[in-house]
Amino acid sequence: MDEGRAAVSRIGVPRGLAERARELAAGGLSPAVPRDAATVILLRQAAGVQAFLLRRTRALEFAPGACVFPGGSVDESDADPAIGEAGWAGPSPAEFGDLLGVSAGRSCALVCAAVRETFEESGVLLAGPSPTELVQDTAVLVQDRRSLLDGSASLAELLSRRGLVLRADLLTPWARWITPEVSPRRFDTWFFAAALPSGQMAALAAAAGPEAGTGPGESDSGTWLRPSAALAAARAGEITLLPPTAVTLAELTAYQDVPSILSERRVIAPLLPRVVVEEGQAWLAMPQSVTYPL
Repeated sequence: MDEGRAAVSRIGVPRGLAERARELAAGGLSPAVPRDAATVILLRQAAGVQAFLLRRTRALEFAPGACVFPGGSVDESDADPAIGEAGWAGPSPAEFGDLLGVSAGRSCALVCAAVRETFEESGVLLAGPSPTELVQDTAVLVQDRRSLLDGSASLAELLSRRGLVLRADLLTPWARWITPEVSPRRFDTWFFAAALPSGQMAALAAAAGPEAGTGPGESDSGTWLRPSAALAAARAGEITLLPPTAVTLAELTAYQDVPSILSERRVIAPLLPRVVVEEGQAWLAMPQSVTYPL
């Protein structure tokens, strides 16, 4: 049995996806177009490497209750060229695009989405007053965070108003995962690794205050966990991890410290799991280059 077939036997799928897989195989279904997204593996050094995980609320349509890294879809405002032209530190959008295998405009939007979503969901802002500095305390940016959450301001507007520079140099490209073709909602998601800036704390959107009108956003809790501890909790049924999250956490267990993770220069190739129907049973097959840890 090859590696791909071994992975198939491990990961079951909901009945709805199994039915869609049969319909897709029969030619009666066209795959949804994936939407670009970005997520940040936020890391800190504390008794080893720890990663910040959010638990998505159970009311969400996509991945309810799952523990995930901060992130989300690319918004139209994330493609604002003003950020790449004036408020950007680190590899240029074109250079970043070469690392990601995409155009300069697309890489700019992905990096901006990664920074914006991380700030919205965890309160951590990868930006500073100069290309060599970082915001030390994001508590003073509570109103800015609210504005991003309710859509009344863009990341470019926030950076311009505060005189901040986006620190693209702090993001290490890690992986690219595409949702299986049978999924009704699909995402083409780039994963980036970044260290928690000194002086900043990760906190849920609810910390912005009840008057913000945003509630807890898409997550109801957040916690720092060692990657091995998160995987152990998932194996024990205490938390739920999506396959890309589980694979990423397993990869992180090979590192002793955060700097060694951030110094990695990985080849970013798209990883596309697929739903396979065999003998009346449907399973999620991981790419053969991937080892599924659960």
